[in-house]
Amino acid sequence: MVLGLVALATVCLASLMIGANPLEPGRVIAGLLGQEQEAMDVVRGGRLPRTVLALLVGGALGAAGAVMQSLTRNPLADPELLGVNAGAAAAVVTAISVFGITRPGGYLWFAFVGAAVAAIVVHLLGTSRRSAANPVRLVLAGAAVSAALRSYVVALMLADPWAFNSFRYWDIGALTDRTLDEIGPISWFLIAGLVGMLLLARPLNALTLGDAAAQGLGANLLGIRVAGAVVIVLLCGAATAAVGPIGFVGLAVPHLARLAVGVDHRLGLPAAALLGALLLMCADVLGRVIAWPQEVGVGIITAFVGAPVLIWLVRSRRAGRL
Repeated sequence: MVLGLVALATVCLASLMIGANPLEPGRVIAGLLGQEQEAMDVVRGGRLPRTVLALLVGGALGAAGAVMQSLTRNPLADPELLGVNAGAAAAVVTAISVFGITRPGGYLWFAFVGAAVAAIVVHLLGTSRRSAANPVRLVLAGAAVSAALRSYVVALMLADPWAFNSFRYWDIGALTDRTLDEIGPISWFLIAGLVGMLLLARPLNALTLGDAAAQGLGANLLGIRVAGAVVIVLLCGAATAAVGPIGFVGLAVPHLARLAVGVDHRLGLPAAALLGALLLMCADVLGRVIAWPQEVGVGIITAFVGAPVLIWLVRSRRAGRL
């Protein structure tokens, strides 16, 4: 955890320094303090909101993936694989096309509703009448729901070229073109979800023992699952509304956190949030470097990182026994 915090602080500084107009550490500090106008415009106007957003969104996606995998006992659970991001995206493109809303603060509630509805539909499809949700059925249901929602999004954009122009940049996942004023309302939902994640640590530890053992310890299974669903919707809905659907962070980060600190959720959930923020921040900085002076969207970078992790999980013994 200490090494992770040091690495995160280092990458945050790099995020404020690196870009089309590189700045030395001294000029970054001068810009933050308002002592140099040009540096202040670069740092406060673009890079500081981008860095704050990467911290919040990365932490939210890492935490949401950890909670989702624990609730479903599915190592492949991820907001992207289980259709939550697709639900939020479908709601956002509806807000853009039908209601003419183009800023994150405007379509935040649409993203929440879309994420919640998609999560409920996937859970119902992945649950049989005789048993609880099966991990394989959940992934298949998530893939089916995501495909259907993506088809809806494409159809709506083809019918409305203006919506396509507004949606296409958001859809690849990007941290740019956001101000601190726009981040403010979204950040409260992200912070609330992260606090709720911390409160779920002990109940999730009981849930990992199995339903019978958790009930024997006095755990309220329905309450834990409902609270976990609320936390996931808060984190995923706000994160997706802010930067677009970013995949694989919620899939890869929880596994890295368990490798680093073990299976105790009191350490694992904060570690997942920390590593999620670190991964998204590194992806954003890398996206500025590899095509300099142009930039590559952060969602594209995380997809390149996450796809090999997904292949490894599918081929691993743990995933093979599902």
